[in-house]
Amino acid sequence: MSNTLVVRPAATDVLELLKPITWFPPMWAFGCGVVSSGEPLSQRWPLVIAGIILAGPMLCGMSQAVNDWYDRHVDAINEPNRPIPSGRIPGSWGFYIAVAWSVLSMMLAATLGPWVFVAAALGLVMAWAYSMPPVRLKQNGWFGNAACGLAYESLPWFTGAAVMSASIPDWRIIVVALLYGIGAHGIMTLNDFKAIDGDKKMGVNSLPVLLGAENAARLACVVMAVPQLVVVALLFAWDRPYYAIAVSALLVLQLGFMSHLLKAPRERAPWYNGTGVSSYVLGMLVSAFALSSIGGS
Repeated sequence: MSNTLVVRPAATDVLELLKPITWFPPMWAFGCGVVSSGEPLSQRWPLVIAGIILAGPMLCGMSQAVNDWYDRHVDAINEPNRPIPSGRIPGSWGFYIAVAWSVLSMMLAATLGPWVFVAAALGLVMAWAYSMPPVRLKQNGWFGNAACGLAYESLPWFTGAAVMSASIPDWRIIVVALLYGIGAHGIMTLNDFKAIDGDKKMGVNSLPVLLGAENAARLACVVMAVPQLVVVALLFAWDRPYYAIAVSALLVLQLGFMSHLLKAPRERAPWYNGTGVSSYVLGMLVSAFALSSIGGS
């Protein structure tokens, strides 16, 4: 009989690995999808709750576990207190958790309809491709940030609308969800500012590394602003002028924040993530209400 001691990670360490603080963006986008569908919530609360769990704790949590597993050697140098490099999640448990969360996510998605399953499967593939060699999209800021923007904003929005309608969402919902996912590319670029020095040392070609802080910040601002301008134009075209004006006002507010950011982008990127990004996500919700009022028109 073997006397080998099997060491299992504590639940608190698994929760830390799944990073609950990162769950908010996809959960918010899922909520925008729910609102944009225009469908009543009265008989759909169980589906909505299941969808929120899928978007946040499951799929987003899975992506965090995958990322930390494949970054464990880098984290051992830069962030040794994280669950995997610290040994609090020992051996291959990080990989096992990532695989288990992937399987459980797809099982949950399968109960919410075929279009939700398709969106979840695409998000899962993107999460693994983002971190896992040899693809490792995160090595390049152009591709990695695009994957994150779509996975954190567009796919959850699509999923929320699909849960409510039990079918593929209206084309206008898909277009707006894609636009906000594209804009999120800029948010992800600003998020990379905190790791410029480490990325340079490890050969990660984030946009701040490739373009320099000033140019990357300018690009991020353009990438965030242009899709919102398109959303405003579409809302006017769809005869939703008040919503278009509200999104415009939030964009003007962001432009003011951007002007402050660009004076010292490396130092002020975290500040912008707490100010300008808040206005961005509020614009998402306003756009969702605009779409809900269009209904079947």
